Amino acid sequence: MVGIVKEKKSGSAEEIVEPRYLVVMGVSGTGKTTLAQGLAKRLGWPFQEGDALHPEANVAKMAAGHPLNDEDRAPWLRLCHEWLQKQVQCGKGAILTCSALKRHYRALLSEGLPVEFLYLCPDEKVVEDRLLHRVGHYMPPSLLPSQYATLEEPGDDEPVIRISSLQGPEILLENVVESLRNVRHPAVV
Repeated sequence: MVGIVKEKKSGSAEEIVEPRYLVVMGVSGTGKTTLAQGLAKRLGWPFQEGDALHPEANVAKMAAGHPLNDEDRAPWLRLCHEWLQKQVQCGKGAILTCSALKRHYRALLSEGLPVEFLYLCPDEKVVEDRLLHRVGHYMPPSLLPSQYATLEEPGDDEPVIRISSLQGPEILLENVVESLRNVRHPAVV
């Protein structure tokens, strides 16, 4: 079958995971990058850190403790969509991290593409604790409440897999790979 990726799971037979176009989403501090990097390594799919696509003005605004608005996010979301579009054209699967906080952000990201969302949604106190101990990221913990205020949780009509992300990274990765094998991917919308 064209486009099938065989991946080795340590200590077991080969698994088959069809190419998927995943956006690992959630508020800052949920573990998006850790999961996305693990998936990319495990499945051999390209990975793009969505934060790296932010215009410099967005990074400066967040670093100064100011939340982004829809106008700030629009060019960033376009860049994220363009990256996904290029990956779909290549046909090998791909993983992008992006907060994708609002329904219309997710609609922009997936417009005309078979994109699925992995929604990391641990307890707010867990996320707050992670942010307080995170080093080297421009987003200060003081912006977490604004992210939760902006968040529109994905609806049942959206192509989403919900993940509590309370497990350790390795267990979480195993559970997500298992879900990807068992959950049918969406058609192009």
